[in-house]
Amino acid sequence: MIRAFTKLMSRTGVMPAPAACVLAFVLTGTALAGGTHGAHEVPQLLAQPKTTVTYEDNRVTVTFGPVDLPSGHDGELAASLPKHVFELPEDMTMVGFQSSVFLKDGTPLPRQYLHHILLINQDKDSVSCPGEPLFFAGAGLEMTEARFPFKHGVKLAKGQKLMAIVAFYHGVPPTKDVMASFTMKMAPKGVVLQALDVYQVGVNTVCYSQFPKRRVDETDEGIEVRPGVQIDRAPLKFKMDGCVKFAYPHGHDQVLLIALENKTAQRTLLRTVPDVGPEGAFLSFLPHQIYRSAQGFSVNTHDDYEVVMVHHRPLHDPQPNHGMGNYLLYMTPGECPAQSPMSH
Repeated sequence: MIRAFTKLMSRTGVMPAPAACVLAFVLTGTALAGGTHGAHEVPQLLAQPKTTVTYEDNRVTVTFGPVDLPSGHDGELAASLPKHVFELPEDMTMVGFQSSVFLKDGTPLPRQYLHHILLINQDKDSVSCPGEPLFFAGAGLEMTEARFPFKHGVKLAKGQKLMAIVAFYHGVPPTKDVMASFTMKMAPKGVVLQALDVYQVGVNTVCYSQFPKRRVDETDEGIEVRPGVQIDRAPLKFKMDGCVKFAYPHGHDQVLLIALENKTAQRTLLRTVPDVGPEGAFLSFLPHQIYRSAQGFSVNTHDDYEVVMVHHRPLHDPQPNHGMGNYLLYMTPGECPAQSPMSH
């Protein structure tokens, strides 16, 4: 939800739209994926699409809009525009990403305008969400830049059907010509990288096929945040053994902490604290709060884990709010390699 809107205008930290440039390749429209897995179908709007994909200098940028807000949400993934399906012109490896939200003229908007951007590989199965396609990248209002550890990346193949989805917040002020972008940074040709798998975890429900089983106080905008301090937890069993090298956090206004804990080993694996305003408005995840390590930490299928999130809603705040606390984990399969004594 939009909080302290006028104050946030000067503290968005949002990148403006990229300057006009010569584009090597442009795709527009919603080329529907022939051969998409039947179990992976995602609802779509029937309106005309407003999405483009551009390729230049080892970058792939998906640009959404312009669209006038507020806009309705369609389907279980709360899309504000029709889903957009595209293919890469060649095999590529994603080594990072960055998102932004802005007006058509390039003026940055408060990050609270953006609910989420999702990038889904329809031709690869998700491990964390069985029966669903792979959610391999995305961002919400945090819009934090992701940079994977050196020589690690997510492989994307030519011909795979990639789908981009954007959702803006219901509660934004009426605003015309709103746009958002998501830029995937790709490795140069010929660079050999270690492939990363992508795994979702969260207190809020992260698998759209499980949305019918959400808590009674959870909507597509998250779990209801009541006045005062609120702690929410969700048990977790991993479906693969892996070595986590990068963890991309996602939260909403009034979140104070997100954590991933191994309850069996009694170890806190991730402890992420955002920078927030005096009334709890989300400002950013500072760089040192984004887990990034070539060494990594191990997760396994036999231990019990838990995802935790803590919110504080001021007692005098009458505005309803919904929170999320989740991670997109980028990991290599199997246990982490033993750490050399020389690496300490």
